[in-house]
Amino acid sequence: QVMRVAGNGATVSIMGAVGGQGVYPIERSTRTLAAMMAAAGGVTIEPEIAQITVTRGTERGRIWLQDLYDDPRYDIPLRPGDRIVVEKDRRAFTALGATGAQTRMAFESRNLSALEAIAQVGGLNSQLADPTGVFVLRDEPPEIAGGVLGRGDLVGSQRMVYVLDLTEPNGMFLARDFLIRDGDTVYVTEAPYVQWSKTLSALTGPLNTANAIDSLGGN
Repeated sequence: QVMRVAGNGATVSIMGAVGGQGVYPIERSTRTLAAMMAAAGGVTIEPEIAQITVTRGTERGRIWLQDLYDDPRYDIPLRPGDRIVVEKDRRAFTALGATGAQTRMAFESRNLSALEAIAQVGGLNSQLADPTGVFVLRDEPPEIAGGVLGRGDLVGSQRMVYVLDLTEPNGMFLARDFLIRDGDTVYVTEAPYVQWSKTLSALTGPLNTANAIDSLGGN
């Protein structure tokens, strides 16, 4: 009969966004990853964006917390010396143009669609945005870029621009199904009338100033 008991060396270390960081003994009740996570007080961040990394010697594996709960295969038995780190998802995208905020935003969910990314930054600016011009800028690996362009001679990552027209009958559905990736840039163009207004202001600004000076001179 083989039995695992607590003792010198039969411990794991838990760090990061958990209720209690520290070194925990491997006991009968905490011999698996999920049980050890519970013993450490669970996670202190949103479960949807929590990732667990287990380092064992020179090997390392990372899973989503939700996968640990959904699939028993990920509830691995622990071994002495394992290191467990719980951290927030590090992925982010950049929003520019006529959106509610122009900034770098962290992912708030495991799978983030273009529509959710726009909503996350405050939506489109109703006074400025052109819903026909939502661009997603991305560096694609050659195999994906070649499949999109129908070419087989591409070497290295390729700069790709995807255009989403939210005014099309299926525009919202396409934006909902289009997934944002780490490092993407979401750019929303300004409506044509906004560009025209800026041009008109640039032309009439000096004229109004000149008229004001003439009025002062006349007085």
